[in-house]
Amino acid sequence: MSLPLFPLPNTVLFPGQVLPLYVFEPRYRELLARVQASGEPFGVVRLQPRLEGGTTLLDRIGRVGTLAHLLEAETHEDGTSSILVVGGERFRVREFDPTHAYLSAEVDLWPLDPDPRGTPAEEATARLLLSDLLRLHPAEAEQLRAGAPEAPLLLASYAAALLPLEAGEREEALRAPTLLHRLDRLRASVPLGARELN
Repeated sequence: MSLPLFPLPNTVLFPGQVLPLYVFEPRYRELLARVQASGEPFGVVRLQPRLEGGTTLLDRIGRVGTLAHLLEAETHEDGTSSILVVGGERFRVREFDPTHAYLSAEVDLWPLDPDPRGTPAEEATARLLLSDLLRLHPAEAEQLRAGAPEAPLLLASYAAALLPLEAGEREEALRAPTLLHRLDRLRASVPLGARELN
């Protein structure tokens, strides 16, 4: 599928995460107009620092991203917009398309593989991850518990936003082949003192 892309410095969007964005550059105003007219999503990809990702812009753009579905858009008098998006499916970039003012690409949707250990293992690991988060943030434990989603996929996204991760570590979690791998990778990033022993 052909997808307009919105590269963001050191930002990784996960399924179910809500992300506010401020659209001010003319090329991204054009992207937003396309999305509003068509109802299609756009892709959020990580823009890596120059030292980490290479010298050209394309070298620095992550090859894995997440569909961003528009929830709200408010256009201001100066033509800029404040928008709210929610993360959907992840994708892999197959080939960049330079024919628009904004970056675009041919992408393939990249669903998580099923894990042979199945849903019970995902649910058990998600519960451990939530326990780790509550230990890591004891002062906010009640609030975090109340806000935590039940579905293991969304709990992984919730944890990715709360854990002290570098953007590269978040991207590695997004790349995980199965949901259980993602949950395990996020648990491994919890400081040892807050981690519940299996």
